[in-house]
Amino acid sequence: MKNYFQKNGLAKLMFAAICVVLFCSACSQKKTQNITQPNIILIMADDLGYGDLSCYGSPTVKTPHIDKLAEQGVKFTDFHSNGPVCSPTRAALMTGKYQQRTGVEGVITAASHREVGLSLDEITLAEELKSYGYSCGMFGKWHLGYPKEFSPFFQGFDKFVGFVSGNVDYHSHVDQEGYLDWWNDTIIQNEPGYTTDLITKYGIEFINENDPGKTGKPFFLYLPHEAPHYPIQGRNDAPVRMEGSKKYIRQVSEDSLSIIYTEMIEIMDEGIGEIMKTLAEKGLDKNTIVVFCSDNGGAGNRGDNGVLRNSKGSVYEGGHRVPGIVWYPGKINGGVVNNSTVMSMDFLPTFIQFAGGNNPTAEQIDGVSIKNLLLNGTELPERDLFWSFGNKNAVRSGKWKLVSIETKENTTVELFDLETDLSEKTDLSADQPELVKEMLVKLESWQKEVREGVTPVSK
Repeated sequence: MKNYFQKNGLAKLMFAAICVVLFCSACSQKKTQNITQPNIILIMADDLGYGDLSCYGSPTVKTPHIDKLAEQGVKFTDFHSNGPVCSPTRAALMTGKYQQRTGVEGVITAASHREVGLSLDEITLAEELKSYGYSCGMFGKWHLGYPKEFSPFFQGFDKFVGFVSGNVDYHSHVDQEGYLDWWNDTIIQNEPGYTTDLITKYGIEFINENDPGKTGKPFFLYLPHEAPHYPIQGRNDAPVRMEGSKKYIRQVSEDSLSIIYTEMIEIMDEGIGEIMKTLAEKGLDKNTIVVFCSDNGGAGNRGDNGVLRNSKGSVYEGGHRVPGIVWYPGKINGGVVNNSTVMSMDFLPTFIQFAGGNNPTAEQIDGVSIKNLLLNGTELPERDLFWSFGNKNAVRSGKWKLVSIETKENTTVELFDLETDLSEKTDLSADQPELVKEMLVKLESWQKEVREGVTPVSK
C-alpha cells in the first residue's frame, strides 16, 4: 500500500513538473513569437512638400538621415496623402478608410471645432495593433479632436505627449487661439523645450522603455512632427505666441523665413537620426519597420513641391503627392525607387499584415496592404483613387487624373495624363470627352457612397 502511494505521489509530482515545463515553454514560445513581430515606427512630417528633402531633389535642404532611409529602403515617387490638409489625412491614416466616411473632411480648427473629434466608434490603427499585442505610443501632433475625450489616450495609445491642435508655438506650446496645448496623456502639462526636440526625446524614451527584449511585446511608435508647419521658428528662436492671446507677440523677418524653414526640416532630420541610432544601439534595427511621409503638400510659398502644380489645400498634385519612404532592412530590398500609387490609408492594412493578421476589424476599409509590394515587388490591384476638399475634387484612374472645381458660376473640369505631364500643365479633357464622362460618373458615385449616412465633423 505504501509503495502504491509512493509511486502515485511520484507520478503526480512528475506530472506537475511536466505541466510547469510545458507552461514555461509555452510562455517562452509566446514571447518569442511576439518579439519576431516587427516593431513599427511611423514618422509623419507636417506640410512637407514633395521637393523639400534632398533625396527628393531639394538643392538647399540637407536631410542625410531621411536620405539614408531612402537609400536603404523603398522610396515612393507616387505616394499620396489622403487629404490636401492636416486633419483629413490623419483621419484616413488612423482608420484605413477615406476620411469622408469618418466625417473628418476638413481641418478641425482651433477656432471653430473645439468640441468635436474623430468618433470613438472608429477603430484606429493603434487599437488594431494593440489587439496583436503591440505597445502603442504617440508623441506629437494629433489634430483629431480638442476635448480630452477625443485624446489619443482613448484611441488606442498607451502613452501620448504632444498637442491636439493644428499647430503650436514651438517654444511656448500655445495654439492659434491662445490656449496652452501640450498634453501628457489626458492632462495639459507644459514643459520647456522645442517641439521637434521633445518629440524626438519622447520617441527615444518610448523605445528604451518598450524594448521587446524586456517586455516580450513589439511596439508601435507614431511620431507626427509639427515641422515644418508654421509658425516658422528655429531651435533658438523666441516664442511668437503667449497664452491668452491670439496675436503674435513678435514677427519673423521675411528675409529669414526660408533660412528658418530649412533649419526646421533639418532639425527634424537630426531627430530621426537619433531615433535610428537608438534602434541600432539596442539591436532593434533588424526587426523594425520605419515609415516616413508627409500629411499633405508644402504650404504656399514656404514649401517646395518640386515640379508639381499648386500646394497644400489643392487637389492638384502639389496638394497631396508627397514623400513616402519605407525602411525594413533584410526584409525589403534597399535602394528601390517604386512608382506604385500608394495612399496614407494603405498603412493600416499593411501594418496589420506585418503584425500577423489578415483583415482589419472594421467592416469598411478602403486602403490596401502594400506588404507584398514591399517584400516581393508584387503589383497592387488596379483601383481608382479620389480626393475631395471643399469645392475641389479629383479622381485618379491609372495614368489619368480628372480635376473638378465647383464655383457658384460654373464647374471647371480638367483631364491630365500624369505619365507625360506630372506638372498638370496640359488639359486633355477636350480630346477625351468619353473618358471625362466616365470619370465624372465614378467621382459622383464615390461622393455619394462615402458620405452616405455620415454626419460631418468638419468640412
